[in-house]
Amino acid sequence: MMMDSGPTTFALFAAGAAVLTTSVVKLRSRLALSRAKHRSLGGHSRLSRRLAGLISFYAYDEWQVFRSDNPPEEIATARHAGFMRLAKLYAERYPQTMRLTADAKDGISDLQFTDTYRVPFQFRELVQRHLNAPAFVQSSQGVMLTDLDGNRFYDLTGSYGVNLLGYDFYKGSIARAVERAGELGPVLGSYHPVVADNVARLRAISGLDEVSFHMSGTEAVMQAVRLARYHTRRTHLVRFCGAYHGWWGDVQPGIGNPIPARETYTLNEMSEAALRVLRTRRDIACVLINPLQALHPNASPPADSALIDSARSAHFDRQAYAEWLKELRAVCSQNGIVLIVDDVFVGFRIAPGGTQEYFGVRADMVTYGKTLGGGLPVGVLCGRRELMKRYRDDRPLDVCFARGTFNAHPYVMAAMNEFSAPSRHRRGARDVWRARCALERAG
Repeated sequence: MMMDSGPTTFALFAAGAAVLTTSVVKLRSRLALSRAKHRSLGGHSRLSRRLAGLISFYAYDEWQVFRSDNPPEEIATARHAGFMRLAKLYAERYPQTMRLTADAKDGISDLQFTDTYRVPFQFRELVQRHLNAPAFVQSSQGVMLTDLDGNRFYDLTGSYGVNLLGYDFYKGSIARAVERAGELGPVLGSYHPVVADNVARLRAISGLDEVSFHMSGTEAVMQAVRLARYHTRRTHLVRFCGAYHGWWGDVQPGIGNPIPARETYTLNEMSEAALRVLRTRRDIACVLINPLQALHPNASPPADSALIDSARSAHFDRQAYAEWLKELRAVCSQNGIVLIVDDVFVGFRIAPGGTQEYFGVRADMVTYGKTLGGGLPVGVLCGRRELMKRYRDDRPLDVCFARGTFNAHPYVMAAMNEFSAPSRHRRGARDVWRARCALERAG
């Protein structure tokens, strides 16, 4: 008895065609994603992690350190002599500070890490042997620091962006905050009354509806991404090559993250190919913007370990970056993607209203931190009301949890209020701030 194979053959053919079509669609999507990545290792996080695991340590000996770029012998000799003079100066000028640094280093993992990567690893052994960088300071005044040996230095780092107005201003803010919140003390969970005023000021600055407090900028970004995923019911975030948004895994998918970030797309900034990915994919919950990238799109900011040559490639085109942000804003609005502006580092340096005011673009969420805390640790997330909600009215067990023991700490909230509130004894510092903002806007 013969069976009619027509329907069966047709079904198999249809199934095969469906599989082939799905494969082609996935391949096209994958190719589009690849084209949207920056061509550097920074744009290919998985590849950079693999290559990092293949590079073995090696060190230059004392002879090689001063001849690594094949200079004339007299230049190498002069380098060696200058280095040894500097090493002798260190030993004479910083004895107490260097001694305490050496004693404490064995128990401070952060210090071990930063000291290890102060210079390219090939030069590490010689530099650590002769130039044990002092890590302790005794006091501050204005923009100056004093170490244990009485040496005074200009603080060029600004405490990673915290010191916008000089240390005397922040020491005053902290002292007044302790006095103001001292009656309540470190009561956690309940709010000090000053919180209400802080919220009102943050809503006015950000132009957004609601506020949540955190203990660092990294935590604020984590909460922003979590809420974006919760409300869009999508999985992936988009960051741009070179941008820094804190140290947690999803926003630092390359070197430095022990596991791959599987729900992160690192795309080429100021790229039509990146916008095409945002228009076509349906798994993207949010896009993160760090306005510092306007100075060096798709490249990491300079670090000590990267100062191998004296090239100055940083440039700034305000109009071009503003147009890019407006295009990005339009694409995110069209496709239900949450646009998050990370103003943790830049804060209010470029304008009182931050990135939104300076570039003329409205965000769905903005994160703040650093100087906003008046000298104490802080992170803040401001967002649209519907995005800040942490529960669903129709699904009482479907919540988006986020809490921290020290969030809205009374002393931090009082110091924040001291930083932001206009008053007679802060008028001079605020005038400096406004003048700096005006100069940067003009430039």
